[in-house]
Amino acid sequence: MPFLDEWLVPTLESTVPEAAMAAMRKAAEEAPTALWEQLVQRRLMTDDEILNAIAARFRFPLADLTTMDIKVRESVPEGVARKHNVLPLRITDSTLDAATANPFDIDAEKMLAFATGREVRLFLSSPGRIRDRLDEMYRGENLVSKLLGGLDSGADVQQIEDIQDDLGTSADEASQKPIIRLVDMMLADGVTSRASDIHVEPIDGGVTVRYRIDGVLRQVMTVPRAAGIPLISRIKIMSGLDIADRLRPQDGRARIAINENKVDLRVSTLPSTYGEKVVIRILNQKATVLSLESLGLFPDEQVQVERLLGFKEGIILVTGPTGSGKTTTLYSAIRLIQNEGVNIVTVEDPVEFRLGKHIVQVQINEKAGLNFSTALRSILRQDPDVVLVGEIRDGETAQIAIQASLTGHLVLSTLHTNDAPNSVTRLVDMGMQAYKIGAALRGVIAQRLMRRLCLSCRVVQKEPVPERVVPYFTRAKTLYQAKGCPDCAMTGYRGRFSIVEILTMNPDIERLIGQGSTVDLIATAARQNGMLSLFESGLRHVLAGDSSVDELLRVTDIPMEGRYGPAGARQAALGIPSLYPTGVFPAVPQAPVAPAAPAVDLATAFELIEESPAEGAPAEDESRGVSVLLVDDEDQLRRVMKDLLERDGYLVHEARDGVQALDQVDRVAPDIIVLDLNLPGLDGYEVLTKLRSRPSTQDIPVIVLTAKGDEDNEVRVFELGADDFLTKPFRARALSARLDAVLSRRRAT
Repeated sequence: MPFLDEWLVPTLESTVPEAAMAAMRKAAEEAPTALWEQLVQRRLMTDDEILNAIAARFRFPLADLTTMDIKVRESVPEGVARKHNVLPLRITDSTLDAATANPFDIDAEKMLAFATGREVRLFLSSPGRIRDRLDEMYRGENLVSKLLGGLDSGADVQQIEDIQDDLGTSADEASQKPIIRLVDMMLADGVTSRASDIHVEPIDGGVTVRYRIDGVLRQVMTVPRAAGIPLISRIKIMSGLDIADRLRPQDGRARIAINENKVDLRVSTLPSTYGEKVVIRILNQKATVLSLESLGLFPDEQVQVERLLGFKEGIILVTGPTGSGKTTTLYSAIRLIQNEGVNIVTVEDPVEFRLGKHIVQVQINEKAGLNFSTALRSILRQDPDVVLVGEIRDGETAQIAIQASLTGHLVLSTLHTNDAPNSVTRLVDMGMQAYKIGAALRGVIAQRLMRRLCLSCRVVQKEPVPERVVPYFTRAKTLYQAKGCPDCAMTGYRGRFSIVEILTMNPDIERLIGQGSTVDLIATAARQNGMLSLFESGLRHVLAGDSSVDELLRVTDIPMEGRYGPAGARQAALGIPSLYPTGVFPAVPQAPVAPAAPAVDLATAFELIEESPAEGAPAEDESRGVSVLLVDDEDQLRRVMKDLLERDGYLVHEARDGVQALDQVDRVAPDIIVLDLNLPGLDGYEVLTKLRSRPSTQDIPVIVLTAKGDEDNEVRVFELGADDFLTKPFRARALSARLDAVLSRRRAT
């Protein structure tokens, strides 16, 4: 029996090439090994293929590791679980469910039954997955218990007492060796796990520790309250904060060395119900490569950024929410233009990374009266060529930054806005004159961070993409999705990259900004100048296999179709599906006036009515003044229906979901309702049921509009009280004719 799991051979030998089986058997004779692991390592079979083969032959049920009850570890000793490589899943008064890779291991079954005093039910899983979940189940508890071995457990956790009495601890308690070791372990583990932040959160009965890895929080341990409160105090001592002041938020910083690698920490505390929450931002300069290449931009995006940095004066803004990588982008840009002949001065709060020679970095100190505006005034007297302002927070800072950009300096800064065009609105809200913004602005880079698929375990996506994004993936050859492996801590993702929306100035955009135009007009002009949206930038990465559809939808919103028009020739050259239904879009407006309605051709949904009234369409005098409520979550379809109905003289109201529809019915009392069935939240069936159950709305005619054109669905909506049934796709004349017919029947009765 050369294989440790020889029982697998009869099940799998017919599916494995004979030569490969002979080679593995020979290797196992020299050093005993498991057939299962050999097959996976040599990529002859996957874990799922082996599991399905065993389940099919022996009729063993597969384990569902997603429903594991973490409390079961209290009943099953870690030593027993690891010795037999079994994973306890769930426990009741009479049974224990456990996952195993060897359902014929009688010793494991007997030992589990003896340890728990319950009947054991075994389920199938792979050896690797069981080991990973065992590490997840027992690791945090073991580390904490070992590190706190000499610490007094304190009050009974079952005792009910005023939480506020236990919120503080002395410096002596925070300096106990177990507490110091626990903090050191937590910081070292966070750095090695590639965490960007460590969250220490008091809860009822303890303190939880979570790491933010690749933008997503993951819980790693729970610390007893007797150790958790001193742990928080220890962090405050390290970062120079007042441990006696527990009622106000505090900010501090610390610098540590892990294996001679220096790491900066930014510490923030916030009072909460159960104590102080602490967030530690990890700034590991060695793990962060400050270059445009490391941001993960496409070559054409990198060229656009480099072109912006080629200006000698003006202001360049990087926008996005907290944690979107704005500072890293600014630092990478500074590194690109850094040289001996350029005087670069930065003013930051705080200084996250020390950028080296030829760059002077100024740290904001509010207590000493040094804020962004006062620092900027002094910096402009230091003969700078390039000024980096960490963040434009108020009108005074914005005023000085724009003045500096208009007087021969290149100014780089960040701003909190959702997208690039809205940066102009934000500056106007701060009190800036529009004509100055137009003259000073050179470009805006809006960005987000998307997780990169783990290349070791990504798999081809077999499930269909969500219906609302199908049009963007019709020509996609291969899409990938996350799976999970030890390399990526079973998340399916490893690392992040930037997706960007780059607005570059041209005379048309500058004129629009100077005239005080709306965001829509500025964005339309920017799109025609080649600006791609954040969604389109992320879409390119998904099509290239860098990330998944799920991650794209997690990070970005789907743009409202047709809102700004296509991104000129650049979008077609890059092969990105248009967000606009046709190739026709409005010309760049030359004055701040409302743009003409775009010509829309929705051939796949319905065709627009002709200018002359078609046969069967309602006469305008019949429809004038009739109130119609359109209920549909597709914005583009709803807008076009509204346009054609208003041409016929109807008064049109809109709703995007079921709840809003019921609210609009009460507000406007429509004469007729056009109701889509597939709605978010409250669907069309429920809306129709509620309308017919209320005396005040039971007589309002309802035309159901749906893509579900089957007979059963049609019968169901008529049983619920619908007056007519119209399936997508449909022609515009059909909608007008149906409205007229239903209203005529109502008038007749």
